[in-house]
Amino acid sequence: MIIRQYYVNEITKFIDIPLVKILSGVRRCGKSTILEMIKQELINNRHIKSENIISRKYNEIIYDDMTTKEMYQDLIKEIITTDRYYLFLDELQEIKGWEKVINDILEKYNVDIYVTGSNSKLMSSEIATYLSGRYVSIPVYTLSFKEYLTFKNKENINVKDMFDEYLQFGGFPLIGISNFDTTSAYQVVEGIYSSIITRDISKRHKIRNKDLFDRVVKFVIENVGKTFSANSIVNFLKSEQRTLSVETVYNYLKWLVDAFIIYPCSRYDIQGKTILKTQEKYYLSDITFKYCKFGFNPSMIAAMLENIVYLELKRRGYEVYIGKNYNKEIDFIGVKRDEKIYIQVSDNISDDKTFEREVIPLLKIKDAYPKMIISRTRHEDYQYEGIQIYDLANWLLK
Repeated sequence: MIIRQYYVNEITKFIDIPLVKILSGVRRCGKSTILEMIKQELINNRHIKSENIISRKYNEIIYDDMTTKEMYQDLIKEIITTDRYYLFLDELQEIKGWEKVINDILEKYNVDIYVTGSNSKLMSSEIATYLSGRYVSIPVYTLSFKEYLTFKNKENINVKDMFDEYLQFGGFPLIGISNFDTTSAYQVVEGIYSSIITRDISKRHKIRNKDLFDRVVKFVIENVGKTFSANSIVNFLKSEQRTLSVETVYNYLKWLVDAFIIYPCSRYDIQGKTILKTQEKYYLSDITFKYCKFGFNPSMIAAMLENIVYLELKRRGYEVYIGKNYNKEIDFIGVKRDEKIYIQVSDNISDDKTFEREVIPLLKIKDAYPKMIISRTRHEDYQYEGIQIYDLANWLLK
């Protein structure tokens, strides 16, 4: 088992703190394995007895149709002493009403609780109501580039060449730990994608016109990193002689976000310092979701580089927005408490015209927050008029 140290460090800060630790992210991003890492931390380093660790995987068939009462009885029968018990509850969203069970056990028993889920309903208003501030959310993403290098564990690697590999293979841990060719890798991702679309969305929301839903999903994936709205999707479908309401498109987009297929990225008006409610962009939870539907080709690279930077900013704890400064667009604004950064992302800035196009919007921003261009320069990092120029692979490893 390859330790994902960042997540271990984030979670161990909260061991024995009276908060439910909620790990949420797309299916197969490694949440269950991270739970195993925490169990090993408890047993090996904190000397917790294994009989005081209670584990459940609620996506297993034996838990199909389990009620909240059955879930409650199943867990409390394991708590047989007044000692502290550690509950590891995987894919908890499969049990309807689970938050009531967790709240009751938290109040009545000496427990420390860790849960995972592949649906953002784990962070819904019901949880806020029942757990009333007694939880901490830890988002889990597919492998970062730094983690990908750890999984590959190759000697004498060329970092830039390994980034080109990462750009094609993405970050699902199963891909990272294996030696698939791209065809096999994308078949694996297609299986993950199909499971999410079928189980987490189509069946859960009783979608009747699966063909039309699939077409909307393909449109969203095809247009990752581009600005569009629900209306533009409706108009696109009209051009194909298909009819769908704006409200239904909004529902589809929400369900894709809930299942962590995509993340929304709102626009931020730098002058007005306000978040704009129209013309969002969407980014994938892993770039290989696009390859498994459309194959890999060089025309996708610019959007996929943006996607990689977006996810890395999320991993580093930033709220991420698209910047609007008068009629200029900044690829990303990262905001973390009183910190802010402005980022332009480019495949290649060796051409003077391209470099000028990327640098001018940053120069027009008059505040003193850090500004940077991240590109596949394959050169050492440098500065230009106060703007930091990073090679993308270097920046990902910082």
